[in-house]
Amino acid sequence: MMTNMKKEDFQADSSKLLGEKNIKPWFKRGRFWVFVLLVFAIVLGGLYWYNQKQSNQVSYVFSDVKKGNLVIEVTANGTLKPIRTVSIGSELSGIVRDVKVDVNDEVKTGQVLIQLDDTKLKASVERAKAALALSKASLTEAKATLKEAQAKLNRFKEVRKLSGGKTPSKTEIDSQEALVAKAEASVISAEAKIVDSQEALKSAETDLLKTKIVSPIDGIVLARSVENGYAVAASLQAVELLQLATDMRQLELQADIDEADVGTVKPGLPAYFTVSAYPDRRFPAKLKKVAFGPNQSDKTDNVVTYVTYLDVKNPKLELRPGMTATANIRTVSLKDTLLVPNTALRFKPIASQEESNATVSLFGPPMRRSKVSKTAKDITGGSGIQKEGTVYVFRENRLEPIKLVVGYSDGKMTQVISGDIKAGDQVVINQLRGAK
Repeated sequence: MMTNMKKEDFQADSSKLLGEKNIKPWFKRGRFWVFVLLVFAIVLGGLYWYNQKQSNQVSYVFSDVKKGNLVIEVTANGTLKPIRTVSIGSELSGIVRDVKVDVNDEVKTGQVLIQLDDTKLKASVERAKAALALSKASLTEAKATLKEAQAKLNRFKEVRKLSGGKTPSKTEIDSQEALVAKAEASVISAEAKIVDSQEALKSAETDLLKTKIVSPIDGIVLARSVENGYAVAASLQAVELLQLATDMRQLELQADIDEADVGTVKPGLPAYFTVSAYPDRRFPAKLKKVAFGPNQSDKTDNVVTYVTYLDVKNPKLELRPGMTATANIRTVSLKDTLLVPNTALRFKPIASQEESNATVSLFGPPMRRSKVSKTAKDITGGSGIQKEGTVYVFRENRLEPIKLVVGYSDGKMTQVISGDIKAGDQVVINQLRGAK
């Protein structure tokens, strides 16, 4: 039987007979693993405590208070236009015989721009002159007839006086007086015909002059929509043949100012603008006037705009009418003033970890303590109204609020009018937790 037993069974039986104990290896013992788990838990707890301690540490980001220049600008989009444009049309119907100017040609006042065919109008003038001459001849004839009738009436009266009223008869004298009156009327009618003929001649001559379309201004030709042989049909609305503009060395920028900014722009303010043709250049301008009436043609999304007119000098003729421009109007310009960052005015300290943790109420849900910190009020760019503000500085190892009175702001920096702060001081703009 011994030969059939396994070696392990034999050793076990031997140990029992001899009274020996079965001792396990160290890595299989339960006390060892309990100790390992305990050490691991202590390490994790220490790391958690360390991280919590580090997270409660607070660091701050600072920015300098400094003196500098503060410039506030209002931005608006607009279009360059000539100061004055004139649309040239024709009061007469006819055929265009000659167009004497082209686009970009400079013109002077009184210069002939377009010549219409004047053949018919010249004939009308000649007919008017002939009619006038005929009226003058009729007047001469009427005066001669009146003179003859008046002489005959005077003879009748003289004969009747010498004959003692016997001859000629009263009927003959009355008839002759009627002829005199008729001759006088003929003279008056002939004189009226002369006046009518004279006015007809003036009208014909005026129409003849209108065949020469002249420039009413000194300027330049912007557009031309007529060629030789063009048939002009005069109507209630004259057809535009040419478009003229005043001197292109002086332009006008019409920009649309938003209703939120219109209260800050005033005539006389300096400005500059840019155009796509010269993206790296700034062209100077000066605000001339602001329209009181809103721009109804550009009212979108219930936003009202007002047209602002700026004078633009164009001595080198680099700018052209119709260019889209972005204008910047300088509403405020302060020099060497005390400035603080807007982020410092908006900064609000974060409550400490102990204050922010929830406190358990015995008879209700968890509650949190709140800490309200007063920061800047109504900080808006471009406003000149004095406002209250608060910034924080780090003094004597603690955060200390400083009350300020602030003024203008450009969106990044704000003017300090009064407060316990000076150039070179550092104000808090951000708070960090767990910074090493």
